[in-house]
Amino acid sequence: MNISMYQASVPVCIRSLKNLVNILEKGATYAETKKIDPHVLVNSRLFPDMYPLSRQVQIASDIAKRGAAQLAGTEAPPFEDNETTLPELIDRVQKTISYLDTFKPEQIDGSEEKTITLQVGQNSLTFQGMPFLLYFVLPNVYFHVTTTYDILRHCGVELGKKDFLGKP
Repeated sequence: MNISMYQASVPVCIRSLKNLVNILEKGATYAETKKIDPHVLVNSRLFPDMYPLSRQVQIASDIAKRGAAQLAGTEAPPFEDNETTLPELIDRVQKTISYLDTFKPEQIDGSEEKTITLQVGQNSLTFQGMPFLLYFVLPNVYFHVTTTYDILRHCGVELGKKDFLGKP
């Protein structure tokens, strides 16, 4: 059995983002229960030169929506990157999931060899569709979801591997 580009991208990103919503909700509950200012969590970092939790969530959202859009040959809707609370971050991720839900397999299937060029800072990166998905989009989504998980776990939120992986 073959796996399609759609199956390897949209449902995989949606699953990771749904798990991210759960992780963020647990963070919000933790802050409320422990009487911690939620802004402390939103602005926490694993190390001073790393992005804070808010930016980790924004990047996971952007990579997922832009990745699907680029594979489909469409333009992803811009988000302002102005979230400062856990509920706002949760809403952003849910908007991203809703956007990803609009894609149909026929929009993405067949994009394995499509040329995709990204502007990353001063550099331009060019990929074919499948390497773009497997070596850029998915690793970036996983990295930023994992880093969000790690920040919250480091702050004391009771999270486990099941929260990251989600329900089968």
